[in-house]
Order: sequence, then C-alpha cells, then structure tokens
Amino acid sequence: MQGRYAGTIVPLITPLDPTGTVDEQSVRRLVDHVHTEVTGLMPALTSGEGWKLDAGQWRDMVSHTVRHSRGLPVLAGIQLPDTASVVDRARTAASIGVDAVVVTTPFGKDVGQDAIVDHYKALRAATEVPIFLYNEEALSGNRIEYGTLLRICAEIPGIAGIKESSGDAAFTRRMAAAGTGIPVFEGWENLLADATGVDGFIGPLANLEPGLCNAMLGDPTPARQAEVDAVCERYGVFKDDWYRWVKKELHRRGVIASPAVRDEVAAV
Repeated sequence: MQGRYAGTIVPLITPLDPTGTVDEQSVRRLVDHVHTEVTGLMPALTSGEGWKLDAGQWRDMVSHTVRHSRGLPVLAGIQLPDTASVVDRARTAASIGVDAVVVTTPFGKDVGQDAIVDHYKALRAATEVPIFLYNEEALSGNRIEYGTLLRICAEIPGIAGIKESSGDAAFTRRMAAAGTGIPVFEGWENLLADATGVDGFIGPLANLEPGLCNAMLGDPTPARQAEVDAVCERYGVFKDDWYRWVKKELHRRGVIASPAVRDEVAAV
C-alpha cells in the first residue's frame, strides 16, 4: 500500500460476455473511464457480483484489473463463506499482485464476534497482503460490532481500511471518529451527507459518475446529497440488483461490450 487510502475507490462491476467469460477489453475501457477520478480499483466485490463468480471468473477479473490498473492500487474483493476458502483466495490474490484484499466476515447469522476476530487473525497469519474490512450484513448475515472493529484494528497488523456498509450513519461517524488511524469509507451513496468524518467513499455509483462522488465528498451538503440521490434513482443504483442496472448504463455508454450479469450466463 502506498500511503493512506482516501477519496473515491470504485467497486468495479464485472464485465461478462454472453458466454460468461470476463471481457478483458471491457475491463480496460472501464478502468480508462474512471481512472482520473478514483484513487483505487476494487474488483470482485458485491458490485462486481463477487459472491456469484466462479474461481476462474474471479481470477480473470482480478488479473485483468491488475494488468490494466494504470498505476492505481487494486484491492481484490473476497466474498466466500468460510475462513479456509478466504485464506486460499487471498493467497491467490497475493500471487496475482494485488495491493490489498477486501474481506467480509464468515457467512451465517450465528457467527459471533470472537469468531469474526479469529477469522481475520487467521487471514493475517496466512498472508501478508493488507486487509480491508468489509462491514455489511446483507450477504454475510452478520456485522462487525463497534468494539470488535476497534479490537481488530488494535490487534491485527496490516488493516488498510474499512468499507463501512452497515447502513447506519451514526455508527459510521463513530467509527470514523475512533482515532484508530485506519481510514473509514462510507459504502452507501444515500448516507454520504450524514456520514461526516469519513476518509472516502466506495460504492457502485463510482462506476458511472466518479466525479460526482468526489464532489459529494468535497461538499457534503443536503443539496449535493439530493443530486446524488437523483442520479442513483435515474441509473437504478438503489435497486436490489443495482449491478445489473449499472451494467446496462455502462453498456449504453459504450464502456462495456455486454450488459450480461452472472445469473444470465453459463459458468466458465
């Protein structure tokens, strides 16, 4: 990692052709489309359908992003249900040459906070690649509590940042003000005005309008928030299958060759 992460990091959608192959030239065009406005590239996270990609698709998306990164850091999403699978994929990511991995908690509503700490400790013991914590609940079924986040930041070296997608702006503000020295990023477009004190933003709108995301970070007023919300509504960013609608707009603009999503194509 070069310095401290801040600003807009884009969770890239995964361009697929109709056969399910990751389209390398569409990845290149997508990076070209955003690179002047973003500070990092985050392939294969939720906006990239990371939990749906098979191992080959995941490797190709991460590899293509590294190859065409234009000097931007690449932070590879890992969305797998158990620690052993995450460790294995993190080692693969390190071999590809990523700058960090972005990792959820283990999946399951019954996963306790001690188990979450053990998960990240096991990952740290297995690889030296920096870790971005991804705090969410929609996919994993659980979330990292405030005290647990502080514990992880204090006890585990090499935590590069936190993608705070709990959907609770007060929680995000509290984490941003905690003084851990680890940057906190808001993960929801509609909460940017309320999530004061964050170091940056990581969300799907950055695939389409990274400049607007930067403007929102620089001027987090209610008027600017209303503009962001309107743009998100226009492009389907607030829909449950937002990645589908972001792909449709990128395809309409000629950035990616196909709007295909993982559920519509054959596995590679």
